[in-house]
Amino acid sequence: MPDFLLNALLAGLALALVAGPLGSFVVWRRMAYFGDTLAHAALLGVALGFLLDISPTLSVALGCVLLAVLLVTVQRRQPLASDTLLGILAHSALSLGLVTVSLLDEVRVDLLAYLFGDLLAVGSTDLLWIVAGSLLVLALLAWLWQPLLAITVHEELARVEGLPVEALRLALMLLIAVVIAVAMKIVGVLLITSLLIIPAASAQRHARTPEQMAIGASLVGLASVCGGLALSWQHDTPAGPSVVVSAAALCLLSFLLPRRAV
Repeated sequence: MPDFLLNALLAGLALALVAGPLGSFVVWRRMAYFGDTLAHAALLGVALGFLLDISPTLSVALGCVLLAVLLVTVQRRQPLASDTLLGILAHSALSLGLVTVSLLDEVRVDLLAYLFGDLLAVGSTDLLWIVAGSLLVLALLAWLWQPLLAITVHEELARVEGLPVEALRLALMLLIAVVIAVAMKIVGVLLITSLLIIPAASAQRHARTPEQMAIGASLVGLASVCGGLALSWQHDTPAGPSVVVSAAALCLLSFLLPRRAV
C-alpha cells in the first residue's frame, strides 16, 4: 500500500473511531447546527494560522475552542434564539475566514482542500495530530461518558443529583471543537458535521442501548472511510466527499433494513 494511502486510511479510521460516540451525543442533544457553526469557523482558524505563522491544525483547534466558549457564554445572556445566534456566527465566521484568506497575498491557499478535505494529502505530521487528537478526545469521552449521558437524558435531574451541568455541557462542546479541528484535513469545513451525524443516525435505528449506538456509529464510520477510500482510489473521486457518500449509502441501507426487535 502506498504511504499516502496508508496515512489517509489510518487518519480516517482514527477519526471515525471517535466520531461515533461523539456524534451520538450530537444527535441525542440536537447539536448539528452547533457543529456546523464550529466547522464554518475552522476556515477562519486556518487564515489566522497563516497570519500568525503557526500550524493551521493548532490554530483551528484554538479557534474552535474559543468559539465554543464564546457560544456558551453568549447563549446565557443574548436575547436571540439559539438557532438565530448560531446562524449569525456560522456565516459570519466563514465569510470572515474567506475574506482573510483572500488578503494573504504572499501565501497560496488551496481553498477547495480546506472546504472539502484532502484526505489523500495527509502527511506524517498531519497523521500525528489526527491520531493524538482523536485518542485524547476518546479518552476524555470515556471518562465523562456517564455524566454526559445523565445530562443528556434529563438535565434538571442531573443538576439535582449534584452534577456540574454547565461544565459538562462546555466540555462536550470543547470535545466537538477538537474533533472538528482534526477532521478538517479529512472531509473539509463543509462536510465535517456529516461525519459526526450520519454514522450516529445510521446506528440509532438498530441500537438498544446508548453504548450500542456509539459502537455502531464507530463501525459505520470505519466502514465509510474504507469504502470512501476504495471509491476514490478506483474512480479518482475526491476522497473526503467519497467518505461522506459511503456514509450516506450505509445510512440509507440502515433505514431499509428491518428494525431490531427490543
